Amino acid sequence: MSRYLRILRVRDARTPFLASVIGRLPISMAPLALVLLVQQVRGSYAAAGVVTGVYALGATLGTPLLGRLVDRVGQPRVIGPAGLVSASFLVVLALAAAAGASDVVLLPLAAGAGLGAPPLAAVMRGAWLVALPEERDRFAAYALDAVAVEFVFVVGPLLVGLLLVSTPAAVPLLVTAGLLAVGSVVYAGSAAVRAWRPEPHPDGEGAVAPSPLASAGVRIVLLVTLLVSVGFAHVDLSIAATAREALGNPGRVGLLFACIAGGSTAGGLWYGSRYWHGPERRRLPIALAGVTVGLVAVAVLLGGLTGVVRRPPFAVLAILLVVAGMCIAPGLIAINNLTDALAPRSRLSEAQAWVSTMYTAGGAAGTAVAGLLVDSGGPGRSFAGAAVLMCGAALAAAAAQSLWRRQLAAVAAVGAGTPGAAVASR
Repeated sequence: MSRYLRILRVRDARTPFLASVIGRLPISMAPLALVLLVQQVRGSYAAAGVVTGVYALGATLGTPLLGRLVDRVGQPRVIGPAGLVSASFLVVLALAAAAGASDVVLLPLAAGAGLGAPPLAAVMRGAWLVALPEERDRFAAYALDAVAVEFVFVVGPLLVGLLLVSTPAAVPLLVTAGLLAVGSVVYAGSAAVRAWRPEPHPDGEGAVAPSPLASAGVRIVLLVTLLVSVGFAHVDLSIAATAREALGNPGRVGLLFACIAGGSTAGGLWYGSRYWHGPERRRLPIALAGVTVGLVAVAVLLGGLTGVVRRPPFAVLAILLVVAGMCIAPGLIAINNLTDALAPRSRLSEAQAWVSTMYTAGGAAGTAVAGLLVDSGGPGRSFAGAAVLMCGAALAAAAAQSLWRRQLAAVAAVGAGTPGAAVASR
């Protein structure tokens, strides 16, 4: 842990990181708080789903646009204002929903809140570059950031649940807005963020780099990310269904989430604490294959191959979830580092924003498909579906090795000595 403690002792690294974690909690809190608020007031999960879906669609469309704007004008001018705008929409949305407003009012507010959601996950890497000049420290910081994602998706829903049972229905969404505003403003005002500048185009000022989507290597990374995110959505719904259908105790859902998140946290911290030899592109399919094997074991334990729901020993299920989770964070780290290495140096924020978009879009699509699998064969079948998706992502990453090698060599030749080139050589 000494490397992580050393990173957090650096004020220029600690302040934006902690602020970004606070600002990212709404990623997991806003959809859940919105669903529960609208359902409670309107008495309809369908209406709640539509409003939440519009919010997610807005975030999917807005994230790459804001990421591109960051690369043009800098982080403080985008992240702080965007966070305040999105938080304002969430406040008005919470009050309007609590007052029983119709979809005609709620849908535009939800769209505005999603479109304005700042891409904190995408831009944090820029702050790391400024605050941590040593590449080994940055690599560990990327692992710490991946662990923070697990924190966001475990603590956020728990906080919403706690607020829901102790406060009026609108309060969880109002608290979400407050966290978004505070996190975004503090992040935008930190020294490392204000010092960050987009990397200039190699052809000089005024030249415009091609879109990250113009790179075949980036497109394959995004395809892998999409498959992974759809698989994650399967896992989330499968865990919720397992607690109810297989264990007969919905109260254990938190423990199950803690098992897979704990495994991912441990795997990410271990991965980031080591100095790896050889290119990182080779480690991505290995990490995804590890997740696949773990999910297959869970699916078999729950009867996913037979369609008959089995009641497994809780201890065995918990251990398998921990094992399945251990390769998740290393895979996420590899995806983000590959994106940095393959994208144009002057459009890294936009490239990372596209990664975030894939997670948002895949999560929405995966939840719907996973629900069908649970209905047809129980949570084991949904876990099997997640394993198939992870396997597909691993195969795509394995098939892309030659292309990635050529493109990484080309990027390193053009931008020798840049942070991106350093990542490419790992």
